[in-house]
Amino acid sequence: MLTAFARAFKTPDLRKKLLFTLGIIVLYRLGAHIPVPGVSYENVQICVDQAAKNNSSLFGLVNMFSGGALLQITIFALGIMPYITASIILQLLTVVIPRLEALKKEGQSGTAKITQYTRYLTVALAVLQGTGLVATARSGALFSGCQVAGEIVPDQSIFVTVTMVITMTAGTALVMWLGELITDRGIGNGMSILMFISIAAGFPGALWAIKESGSLAKGWIEFGTVILIGFVMVALVVFVEQAQRRIPVQYAKRMIGRRSYGGTSTYIPLKVNQAGVIPVIFASSLLYIPALIAQFSNSDAAWKRWIEAHFVSGDHPYYIATYFVLIVFFAFFYVAISFNPEDVADNMKKYGGFIPGIRAGRPTAEYLSYVLNRITWPGSLYLGLIALVPTMALAGFGGANQNFPFGGTSILIIVGVGLETVKQIESQLQQRNYEGFLR
Repeated sequence: MLTAFARAFKTPDLRKKLLFTLGIIVLYRLGAHIPVPGVSYENVQICVDQAAKNNSSLFGLVNMFSGGALLQITIFALGIMPYITASIILQLLTVVIPRLEALKKEGQSGTAKITQYTRYLTVALAVLQGTGLVATARSGALFSGCQVAGEIVPDQSIFVTVTMVITMTAGTALVMWLGELITDRGIGNGMSILMFISIAAGFPGALWAIKESGSLAKGWIEFGTVILIGFVMVALVVFVEQAQRRIPVQYAKRMIGRRSYGGTSTYIPLKVNQAGVIPVIFASSLLYIPALIAQFSNSDAAWKRWIEAHFVSGDHPYYIATYFVLIVFFAFFYVAISFNPEDVADNMKKYGGFIPGIRAGRPTAEYLSYVLNRITWPGSLYLGLIALVPTMALAGFGGANQNFPFGGTSILIIVGVGLETVKQIESQLQQRNYEGFLR
C-alpha cells in the first residue's frame, strides 16, 4: 500500500489528484471545528467534556460519522449522514418504484437522474435533521446530565433558530459538493473518503481515553492490548471482505458472418459480505429509536424505565440479542434487494452464457439464489460478531464506549474504504505505466 502511494506521488497527474484530495480533506476538517452562529462555544465544550468522561452519548453513531462535529454543533454537524440516508432510501425505492428501476437500467443518463434525486433528498433530510438537532440542543436533551445543557443556545428566538438550521443545511450541501469534487477531480470515492476521514479523526482521542482510564502500568497495558486487538480485527475484516465465491460462467460461440464471437470463460464474484456495512447502520439506527422516545418522554411510566434499563446502556443481554438478530435480518434483506438472481440469469441467457452443469433460465436463477443464501449466512454472522466488539470492550476497558475504535461500523468502513482507495490508485497507476507488448 505504501509503495502504491509512493509511486503515485512520482506520477505528476496522480500527485495533483492526491494533493487536491488532501486539500479538500483539510477544508472538511476545518469546517468540523467552526461553530454554528447562536451557539455558546464555552458551554458546548463543558458538556462535551462531561459526556466524554461519562462515556454515554445517545447520538454516538451520528457523531462518529460527522467526525465529532455533531456534539460540537459546528457548520458540518450533520456531516454526510443525510447523504448516506438519502442514498439508502433511493436504493430501497428503486426496487419498489418502477420509474426508478427503469432509470437504473438506462445507464449513465439514468444514474445521473438518480444522483440528482439523491441531492434533493439530501437537502430535505438535512433540513429535517438540522431542525431536530437545534430543537434537541435548545431543550438541553443533547447532553443529558450536563448542568449547562439548557444554555447551549442562549438566544432561542425564531430568527436564531432558522439561521442555525439554514447554516447546517448549507454545511451538508457543501460537504456533498466536496465529496463530488474528490470523485471528479481527486482520486475518486469522494463520499467514502470523507466518511473514512470522519471516523479516523476520532481514533486518537478514543485510544488515548482508554489509556487514561487504564490502571495497569498507567494504562499502557490496556492501550497495547487495544492496539493488538485492532491488528487482529483489521486482518479478520480484510480476509472476510476479500473473500468471495466465484461461480464459473461459460459463453457459447456464435457465428456472425465469417466471424466467431464468444466462447470465453468468466465468473460471477459473490462476496461473503455482500451487504457491506449497511446492516450494521440499519440495526444501530433502529435501536436508537426506543432510547430517543424514552429520552424525550417526560413521563415516569413503567415502559420508559424498562427501555432505559434494557436498551440504553448497550451491554444488556436484551440489547445484545436484539442487535445481533437485526443485523442478520438486515443482511439478508439488503442482499435480497441489491442482487436479483433472475435478472442475472436473464442477462446470461440473452448473451449465450451458462453455468456449467446448470440449465439456462430459471434453474440458473434458483442456483444463484441457493448459493447466495448459503454465503450470506456466514457474512451476516460475521457482521454481527464484529458489531458486538464494542459491547465486549465495555466489560474489559473502563474507557471504552459504544464507539470503540476497532469495532463495529468504524472498522468495517475504515478497512473497506482503505482497500477500495488503494485499488483505485493501483488501477490508475497501471493505466499510466502500461508498457504493452512492444517495449
